Amino acid sequence: MTALWTSGEIVAATGGTLHGDPFEVSGVTFDSREVEHDWLFVAMPGTVADGHDFVPKAFAAGAAAALVAKPVEGPHVLVADVPKALTDLAIEARRRMSGKVLGVTGSVGKTSTKEALYVALERFAKGKVHRSVKSYNNHTGVPLSLARMPRDSEFAVLEMGMNRAGEIAALTRLVRPHVAMITTIASAHIEYLGSMEAIADAKSEIFEGLEPEGIAIIPEDTPYRDRLVKTARRFADRTITFGHGDADVAAIHAVRADKGGSLVTARLMESELTYTIAQRGDHWVTNSLAVLAAVEAVGADLAIAGLALADMGGLKGRGERHRLAIDGGNFMLIDESYNANPASMAATLKALGEERDVVRRIAVLGPMRELGGHADELHAGLAPAVREARVDHLILVGEEMRPLEDALNGAVAVERAANVDEATELLAGLVRPGDAVLVKASNSIGLAKLVERMAGGTEMAFADKGPRT
Repeated sequence: MTALWTSGEIVAATGGTLHGDPFEVSGVTFDSREVEHDWLFVAMPGTVADGHDFVPKAFAAGAAAALVAKPVEGPHVLVADVPKALTDLAIEARRRMSGKVLGVTGSVGKTSTKEALYVALERFAKGKVHRSVKSYNNHTGVPLSLARMPRDSEFAVLEMGMNRAGEIAALTRLVRPHVAMITTIASAHIEYLGSMEAIADAKSEIFEGLEPEGIAIIPEDTPYRDRLVKTARRFADRTITFGHGDADVAAIHAVRADKGGSLVTARLMESELTYTIAQRGDHWVTNSLAVLAAVEAVGADLAIAGLALADMGGLKGRGERHRLAIDGGNFMLIDESYNANPASMAATLKALGEERDVVRRIAVLGPMRELGGHADELHAGLAPAVREARVDHLILVGEEMRPLEDALNGAVAVERAANVDEATELLAGLVRPGDAVLVKASNSIGLAKLVERMAGGTEMAFADKGPRT
């Protein structure tokens, strides 16, 4: 197997100096908990902890070497500035890769769409597709994802995120995508950007890094469509829209599939395709159209992409479904705990409302963050989606959710929880066979812990609760 990096290549890329014997590495990480045999550990500085303190742990876990700003015991490359050195590695990784690079951003669905695009391309070019690490999409995560990219990759799918204007511009110039996609525009990060127009402008920065003859992929179903297209045309050789109606890649027909998900017939740039999506919800129909637009843009096989979408499983924290045993039967737990904003809340509540063959619909909802002065209004604005989803019981976590309770005005049975532990206990006492339970909040709320306790410790969670009425 070809090494991901040799010590000589790391030295050449970073301008550092080698200490110890020459080495080769097969992976890169800045998290000592992720270290595998023959990996490079990057000792990033931090406000809470310094990565240099974890170098011994990394070597104990099998690291071949470390990238450091001060001498350590064991093979290492010494540099003046570790974050800059990681960026230098990223630049070199991008330079030596001759395949097609696809960049993904958006207010909602960028990680899910990135993963769907990955599986579509991976089935076409097995073992030759690289993607972003987890949801590492910021000023450290993107360089790490690039530094992990094998030199012989035929495709790379890289996610870019932001909190403020200018951040995606810096990332996209590092990624240099051949295809740049915006999934959607929503009110995430409005606390820092102030308006929806500013959010659209910040997301459209992704087009600034496009390679010559680059392609921009833009959502049709947004009020900011023309604004995005106008910016894209400054940098892109071609612009493709996806969605409904007059979109270049559009859903002609979409119905609920027999086993969940959707059966879709789509009009593409040069053909039509009928395919099944395993994931449930109208938002996944739209995600799939973006994926197919990108697959067609890079010349990959659309039929194979359709098969991959049909087989794609749920993503942890982004729609993964757990069928959990309980006295007298089981219930469905839908894990949407990773993140939340008004658009994604509405979309997942709608999907909950479309669940068939359920006794009751229960939603455990926590706050949406980074909404600034709009927070109360936007939380209260979820009330119509809750009512339309026919939610029978609602567990609201934290004081920030009180505007939603007030807006519902008794239309739904509400339980309040001060924290995740209380929400877990409330849910364990409430749920009964045949229920469908949606769990969703911004990641910082920690509702993933509720999912872990319910899905991983079901016997403990439901012990001695007795019959449920």
